[in-house]
Amino acid sequence: ELGKRAPRWIRDNEVTMCMKCKEPFNALTRRRHHCRACGHVVCWKCSDYKAHLEYDGNKLNKVCKDCYHVIIGCTDSEEKKRKGILEIESAEVSGNSVICSFLQYMEKSKPWQKAWCVIPKQEALVLYMYGAPQDVKALATIPLLGYTVDDTPKSADLPHSFKLTQSKSVHSFAADNEELKQKWLKVIHLAVKGETPECQNELQANL
Repeated sequence: ELGKRAPRWIRDNEVTMCMKCKEPFNALTRRRHHCRACGHVVCWKCSDYKAHLEYDGNKLNKVCKDCYHVIIGCTDSEEKKRKGILEIESAEVSGNSVICSFLQYMEKSKPWQKAWCVIPKQEALVLYMYGAPQDVKALATIPLLGYTVDDTPKSADLPHSFKLTQSKSVHSFAADNEELKQKWLKVIHLAVKGETPECQNELQANL
């Protein structure tokens, strides 16, 4: 269907980095562009290709490198690099997750920042953090097994906060409301013990 029908455009505010080369966007040197074939948000380098698109009366349109190769029927000879642990797309894990939502995040004495947090079903003991829901690379991952959970908020500004600690590692999170905080804690309390919601359900069924 590529090029035959107009794509769903991913909104600029849904990504913080190019969806192809994963370089962060900035106002001066790396601005956002849309591939007219797949709708992905890409930088100028990754949108520097043109192809005739059927849905637009076969006019030449700016497309990304991947779509260009598909539309003109040329295969990219470069073998796709094996994805590193951080290079799992947010949309990929969010669509098949135990839980995902925005949370405020703070590490050590750095300022609080908003992060899209996901615990994927296939890795229910790992918390992935992204800058935005459609980012193609995670900013960080936290293997939850063995962490201690402290759910008593220390900050009056962020009443729905909780903390994960393990030796010298301290990760602070805050949800927008108490209900969301409790949903996260329910999953995290299992993960730090090496359990998943599925294991818990099986155990209850056996009992």
